[in-house]
Amino acid sequence: MLLKLLAVGDVVGEGGQDILSRRLSSLREELGAHFTVVNGENASGVGVTPAQARRMLEAGADVITLGNHTWNRIQIGDYLDKEPRILRPANYAGRVPGRGMGVYSCQGMRIAVLNLMGRLELNSNLDSPFKSADWLLNRGNYDLAVVDFHAEATSEKGAMAWYLDGRAAAVWGTHTHVPTADCQILPKGTGFVTDLGMTGPRRSVLGIKPEHSINLFLGGLPRRYEEAEGNCKLNACLFTFDTEKKKCVAVSRADIEE
Repeated sequence: MLLKLLAVGDVVGEGGQDILSRRLSSLREELGAHFTVVNGENASGVGVTPAQARRMLEAGADVITLGNHTWNRIQIGDYLDKEPRILRPANYAGRVPGRGMGVYSCQGMRIAVLNLMGRLELNSNLDSPFKSADWLLNRGNYDLAVVDFHAEATSEKGAMAWYLDGRAAAVWGTHTHVPTADCQILPKGTGFVTDLGMTGPRRSVLGIKPEHSINLFLGGLPRRYEEAEGNCKLNACLFTFDTEKKKCVAVSRADIEE
């Protein structure tokens, strides 16, 4: 039997939430996707509120993953403890709310979803994502495992995928908001793409107004970033698994532009 999983790139701001609400359900139906994982850590621009998380679940997300902006909306803390369908990076050091791995039922299979965050050029005050992956995968009770690796460096993302080849059915990168064209299946059966991209305003710099980013690089005074306006896109990848062999058999981009 084949199981199809749709992984959706970082949802940015109101525009990203809007296109997700309008288009995710039909995209799932069109692709025949059985399960959907959405990275939602930028739903507020930086961070996500409980109301925004609920909106993404209502739109068709089976699981929401987060990243380095998890704590920018501190009110998400209690929600992370209460709602099992939202994950924060498992390798946050110290005592923080929530969980970094969940196991969910789909098509008679138990799917383990891991949320990990990279350390290179992002946040050195984390436990090793590689050791955290080992610990979680060795202790989980599941049939298939997939990983959202929220990381800055493409090298760290690639290293994680090869490290988990044959142990995770899929590894995809998030955080950089730029979709990559390297969908592939590694030798032992792990599907991989370096970055899903983002779900948000097309005419932007990573979802924000271009002039705000230009101001920063020209040495202007820091200012609050604002979400860009206009048409949006939805960046995603579809992973297809052979449930008997517990391996990925196909990976393809599944992007929408309006």
